[in-house]
Amino acid sequence: MKQDVYKVLIVDDHPIVREGLDRLLSRQKDLVVCGQAEDASQALNLLETASPDLAIVDISLALGNGLDLVRQMRAKNTDIKILVSSMHDETLYAERALRAGARGYINKQQATAKIVEALRRILGGRIYLSDRMTDRLLSRVADSSEEQKKISVDRLSNRELQVLERIGNGLGTAEIATRMNLSVKTVETYRQRIRQKLSLKNGAALASFASQWVLEDAK
Repeated sequence: MKQDVYKVLIVDDHPIVREGLDRLLSRQKDLVVCGQAEDASQALNLLETASPDLAIVDISLALGNGLDLVRQMRAKNTDIKILVSSMHDETLYAERALRAGARGYINKQQATAKIVEALRRILGGRIYLSDRMTDRLLSRVADSSEEQKKISVDRLSNRELQVLERIGNGLGTAEIATRMNLSVKTVETYRQRIRQKLSLKNGAALASFASQWVLEDAK
């Protein structure tokens, strides 16, 4: 009996990561890499030309955002199954990834073998999350000060969260506007909304909060 072979699209702006995943998946009899993309535009083109069954999508892309890309991919192909892979804290991004249309979320710090496990679980019609994240979603018992901080940040929209991350990385309003393909006025509006939602008094407080949040998210 012939074994089904599933085509996988890799979307990540780091060539080393893409090549590492390519080598890993090439050793699997039932998985084959049908394309690699470094940004949303390339990914959407390959979605049409390569017809992948699965996609591994990073959240932070040089051009575009992974969660927005997940929505676009699902809008174009409702059958594709997507695993979001990221260095970001899963307690903040995993739910967002699922709401965007992904079938799983995996942190890049996990063993590479987990990627294959995650893809096979998704192919089996299940959702893949770490045990820690699964327990969190099931229990919803979150009482620590750290969790309260994440809940406050969770009030932000995906686009506001992108702006917050860039503020925390030291980018100014004009540079954020350029990287996100937005007007300066629009970015200023997002900054104001973030301050209001997080109860931050001024721009200095926003910059301080964003920097601390980025540092803690990277741990």
